Amino acid sequence: MTKDPFSHITDREILERYYADRNNEWLGVLLQRYTLLLLGVCMKYLKQEEEAKDSVQQIFVKVITELPKYKVEYFKSWIYTIARNYCLMRLRERQGRISEALTDYSLVSWDEDPGKNKHLEKDQLLEIMTQSLEELGKEQKLCVILFYLEKKSYQEVTESTGYTLMQVKSHIQNGKRNLKLLMEKKAGEKSKLA
Repeated sequence: MTKDPFSHITDREILERYYADRNNEWLGVLLQRYTLLLLGVCMKYLKQEEEAKDSVQQIFVKVITELPKYKVEYFKSWIYTIARNYCLMRLRERQGRISEALTDYSLVSWDEDPGKNKHLEKDQLLEIMTQSLEELGKEQKLCVILFYLEKKSYQEVTESTGYTLMQVKSHIQNGKRNLKLLMEKKAGEKSKLA
């Protein structure tokens, strides 16, 4: 890693220079300083390396568009907040995709009679599905999430994971079956408690 030629200049001084001449090179210096921090924040929240790396790039874009609108005093805490909020938004979107999958029952139609599971609220189903996903094996969980929740094709899942096409199809098929079994079991336990 090359040494920062501006290491003797504080964040605040760089911000002052940026605000004075609006030269994005100053912003580049700051973003380079905090790339690892951003990656760490994104990994902490998102738990997936590729998604974290993509998110860092999106956060850079957000910083470039948002910084001119504000007079930022403490860049490190400001960019940390931007990163955290971005990750929380991504997690909400992910939950939304899980919720959509529940709504159309493409993943959880374990009963031919939809009225039979009617006593389970959508929130309960979401909770059951989330818990059940966590209990799947690593490969099955990853492939099911990528295929059903992130709507990736078999080929895209293959490229994302490094698994062969046959492995991906197997992990998805077995993961869906195991997810259904886990969810049925948890739903049964919940109805006994109700």
